[in-house]
Amino acid sequence: MRRTLTCLSSLALASGKVYFSETFGEGWESRWVLSKWKESEGTAGEWKAATGKWFADEKEDMGIQTAQDSRFFGISASFDSFSNEGKDLIIQYQAKYEKDVECGGGYVKVGPKMSDPTTFGDPTPYNVMFGPDKCGYSKRTHLIFSYKGKNVLKKTDLAYKQEGEGTSHLYRMILKPDNTVRVEIDQEMIYEGSMKDDWELLAPKEISDPSDKKPSDW
Repeated sequence: MRRTLTCLSSLALASGKVYFSETFGEGWESRWVLSKWKESEGTAGEWKAATGKWFADEKEDMGIQTAQDSRFFGISASFDSFSNEGKDLIIQYQAKYEKDVECGGGYVKVGPKMSDPTTFGDPTPYNVMFGPDKCGYSKRTHLIFSYKGKNVLKKTDLAYKQEGEGTSHLYRMILKPDNTVRVEIDQEMIYEGSMKDDWELLAPKEISDPSDKKPSDW
């Protein structure tokens, strides 16, 4: 949750059945809880329903948009607990930047139920974080998995595709039962590989011992 200017629409979680889906139609405010994490500092931003500058159908293309520059934005919604054991897990959403972002992210976090959703912020635990992130010349598509209480980044960055002002981009992450992952942006595959190989989730089989020395009789 960082400074950003984003319009989100068509957020969905799916694994055989749809566990969560949102098109931000009528009544979306009652389904979502605004974060107050930065409210006391006066840097919390506001959300509004909007289509953005360009749209085909005002009703069908409605999403939510950050309404101010240089603020922290966070918003969350709950869903029933589920297990993706033995099944594909798909996280998919659509994001559109109305203008270029100097430093911020338009990502989605999926995690355990929060006792108080108004506290949602950077410190909030999550299972998966997925989406575009940019700060200065550093830009990438994040895909972070939480493992044993540690947030583990991919060893190499995924391509950043959130270019072009006012253009919507469709993000899709597919996690398979064999712990392989596929990432698509606008239905184009940008990554396919193994969590074991491309995230440092497991301890190395061999650990270097800095105190180890060659025996004197060698």
